[in-house]
Amino acid sequence: MTSSTPDYTVYTKPGCPNCVKTMEYFDRKGITYSAVDITKVPEALTYICEDLGYSEAPVVVSADGENHWSGIRMDKLTQAALRRKVA
Repeated sequence: MTSSTPDYTVYTKPGCPNCVKTMEYFDRKGITYSAVDITKVPEALTYICEDLGYSEAPVVVSADGENHWSGIRMDKLTQAALRRKVA
């Protein structure tokens, strides 16, 4: 059995419809992700707010950390799906 790093980390919070939409999109496109609830992981909230400068969920970060965004961004989601097809 092999273990691989997910393509993205999705920082979420309860009751966030855009978080759900983002993860559903990733599921439909076969994009792997790890979901982190920022209300349960204080370090994650610090990371997205202080290090990345975001104040809106979801925050999505690529595995390499180079690509990240906040909110429902169809342009970024589409790019992620296109990258997945190429890989």
